[in-house]
Amino acid sequence: MAMVEVRRMMSGDAQQVYELISDVTRMAEWSPESAGAEWLTGEPGTVGSTFRGDNRRPWYKWSTVCTVTAADSGKRFAFAVSVRDQPVSTWEFEITPTPDGCEVTERTFDQRNLFFRMFTFLGTGGIPRSVRNRRTMTQTLDNLARAVRH
Repeated sequence: MAMVEVRRMMSGDAQQVYELISDVTRMAEWSPESAGAEWLTGEPGTVGSTFRGDNRRPWYKWSTVCTVTAADSGKRFAFAVSVRDQPVSTWEFEITPTPDGCEVTERTFDQRNLFFRMFTFLGTGGIPRSVRNRRTMTQTLDNLARAVRH
């Protein structure tokens, strides 16, 4: 299982940042790959709740079902992603308070089977998913940091 991790210092406090991250309906404001999300079951943002995550590339769109696996207010938010009941990945945001705000660590753990890995390789135009994830995660955290400053 491949893991990609990106860290970013932010000027906002940990609780403020957590509230933005855990509101998955706003992820498209920061992520270049997200096209939005909608809560499906459970209390939004709590462990066990599910949401549909819509994603996009210039040439296609797709959706996944995500289940919240961690919701530790002000500290950690994570969810597992699946497509047609097949595990795809786990995403995690860890927030650590600092004297000037907080540090956000975004991680993803690739859990795709061979079929999904081949499909993704074609969908990314031959760029390994780990490389694409690192780029989009960096953009996401940079955009989130800008939103926190305002």
